[in-house]
Amino acid sequence: MTVNKPPVGREAVSGKRRAVMLAACAATLVMTVAACSSGGSSGKTTKDGFAQAAQSDGTLTVWVDATRVAAAKQYQALHPEVKLDIVSYDGDANGSNYLQTKIQLFNRTGKGWPDVVFSSQNNEATWAVDAGFAAPLDKGLIPADTLNGFAKGANDVCTVNGTVYCLRNDLSQTVLWYNAPLMRQFGYTVPKSWEEYQELGEKVAAEHPGYLVGDAGDSFAPEIYLWASKCGANHITGPKAVSVNTAGENCTRMAALLDGLIKNKSMSISGVFSTDFAKNEAARILLMPGPAWFGGAVFRDTLKLPEKTIGVAPMPQWQGDTEPATGNVGGGTWLVSQHSTHLKAATDFLTWVTTDNAYQAQKSPGFPAYAPAAEEWLKAQAAAGYYAGDLGALKDAASQVWPGWGSGQFSQEGIWAATVKPGLTQGQTVTSLLPAWQDSIVKHAQSFGYKVSQ
Repeated sequence: MTVNKPPVGREAVSGKRRAVMLAACAATLVMTVAACSSGGSSGKTTKDGFAQAAQSDGTLTVWVDATRVAAAKQYQALHPEVKLDIVSYDGDANGSNYLQTKIQLFNRTGKGWPDVVFSSQNNEATWAVDAGFAAPLDKGLIPADTLNGFAKGANDVCTVNGTVYCLRNDLSQTVLWYNAPLMRQFGYTVPKSWEEYQELGEKVAAEHPGYLVGDAGDSFAPEIYLWASKCGANHITGPKAVSVNTAGENCTRMAALLDGLIKNKSMSISGVFSTDFAKNEAARILLMPGPAWFGGAVFRDTLKLPEKTIGVAPMPQWQGDTEPATGNVGGGTWLVSQHSTHLKAATDFLTWVTTDNAYQAQKSPGFPAYAPAAEEWLKAQAAAGYYAGDLGALKDAASQVWPGWGSGQFSQEGIWAATVKPGLTQGQTVTSLLPAWQDSIVKHAQSFGYKVSQ
């Protein structure tokens, strides 16, 4: 701190008085840094682990994807006293980075930040913390009892240096969905191993051509098949470190499996949300590995398959592997802005949308990350009567997501969409594209400052 000498003609501050002034300011600095800095002039107060903007009443701005618009509207209906501005955006689907781009703009202009935001990606904390956007949640905003209610490991993707900066919306563990009436009609048994799955795909191609045992046409295909196979293509080993090896056996044998089924046409490369798939292939699904949210979002709402058609079974495992593993496709996270001037309303909304049974148990299309809500969600799904058989496989798979595939700042979905998917549409094999996939992962990771080991 610099103390300027008073101009001539004004009474000089005595040395004793100056010492008192300096001591007072120093004491104030110890109590709160913001008070003797630019933060003090902007009205910020350090609380709950971060410098908070001056709080006020006003409209709560919430950014959501199309699927979560219903959640925000439900909250508004149940809380008419809250003024809510619901903004729909792409949810950073397929790693679009729209949210990060907008936050960078808001940081430059000093305005425009949403109070609460949903993202379909699990890697937002990797940049949102450094960007000064995501508020820490476990320093006072969200009670420990609430945080402890989430499924084990659910908020690991939200944790940076031991601090929780977001909350998972739902778990997206992969399972094996199957068409129960068709399986009975054809006399097939749901496969338990990847070897049995491959054999069944070959049998289907020969006996019932046109029917499908899976789809590999979406940008999240590696998170369904390669992740569940324990492929070491995306092992985040530190805050800025990743191991990339697409040449390992767990990668190559899954690639070979996919190639064989794609070649005999028992596996589609259309993508489950494409118009062609819904029109030409929906009724021919026999098996479909996919995340928990496929049940409602894909089979019921998009493909319109009738009740008692779709059942769920555990994800296949490689024979001899004693540690069951599943992949994970999204699930989504909720973040609160450090810049919010409505933190109480923001955290009330965040708590409700991630834990309250009114949405998570009764309306959420995916398996809730909040464990008590997940139990009620399973009961509600069973009572609704849509599925064939019980949903126990979903509950079991929730604790079997393989931890060797991380959520880095770079988007695996974006990399796959740009590197592998075009090759598949041109007739190339997954196996032949593994080196290009590895090279692209390495380059993307390095561009984000990651130290890469191969």
